[in-house]
Amino acid sequence: MPELRVEVRPPWPFRLRDGSADGLLRRKGASLQRLLHRDGAPVHVAVIQAAPDRVIFGARARSEPDAMWGIRRLRFATGVDEDLRAFHDAFRDDPVIGRAVRAAPELRPRRAPLPWESLAAAVTEQLIEFDRAIAIQRRMIAAWGARCPRTGLRDAPTPAALAGAAPAELTAMDLAPNRALTLRRVAAEVAAGRVDLLAGDPLPGWRRLRAVPGVGPWTLEMLACYGQGHHDRVPAGDVGYLKLVGRVTTGDPRARVDEAAARAFFEPYGAWKGLAGEYLRIAAARGLLPVSPGRASRGRAPVRRGTRWSSPARRSAAA
Repeated sequence: MPELRVEVRPPWPFRLRDGSADGLLRRKGASLQRLLHRDGAPVHVAVIQAAPDRVIFGARARSEPDAMWGIRRLRFATGVDEDLRAFHDAFRDDPVIGRAVRAAPELRPRRAPLPWESLAAAVTEQLIEFDRAIAIQRRMIAAWGARCPRTGLRDAPTPAALAGAAPAELTAMDLAPNRALTLRRVAAEVAAGRVDLLAGDPLPGWRRLRAVPGVGPWTLEMLACYGQGHHDRVPAGDVGYLKLVGRVTTGDPRARVDEAAARAFFEPYGAWKGLAGEYLRIAAARGLLPVSPGRASRGRAPVRRGTRWSSPARRSAAA
């Protein structure tokens, strides 16, 4: 099988992160590795950070175009090609996330190589704790994900595989019955080609998915942010965000705002709402949030549901 190797010089500080919680992207020695499939043929992709300014991607596939496709998908997932200078110039002194922006310039959202994976994950994560959702995803990967015997890696279940699964099979994975039906329906839309998740203009696909019962703004924002790379989308209805915005704007660690207030909070970040949300999480985790609600609110719009990191909070919005 042809092998391809590409060296990338990131245009902005970059640090390779660890493997994914669902087990699809795995650490093997110094590299991260992933099994993908293109038109049914396996593509084995790996990435290693050889130096702070030097990242090497490699792929083995049936053809060089397939290998290059796999490398492109992993480059997208890691965000290695993104120049985030405009965001950092605009928000390095922000009263809420500025300290986190300065402390972690290398931060990128953790994306799926293919948007379908992000959409399927979002459906499984509705209204339940993150750890339980990850357990469901791992069961589905074990049941329907193609495996490479040589590497031990598995790929995510295809839309066709989940569209063809019986509802009882999905509920046996611990999915709620209505969530199982939603997953089968969105999988059928994608498998049939009625929704193109890689389209240049995602709006037609979003509108078609929105018509599926059980798919709401949060699910589509999760897809946009973590599956399609749209920094201007933030799943503001996440329980984690509702709590963090409440904490920042009131100074009360137990406060919680509604979804409208969370959306208003992120509005000043404009085209960078999704990345700002990631930095809000980092600021909270590292103790870098402002201690005074007055300081946090100064110069911002008045404050008026879930992402993958909101564990252990329970999802509050239906979809």
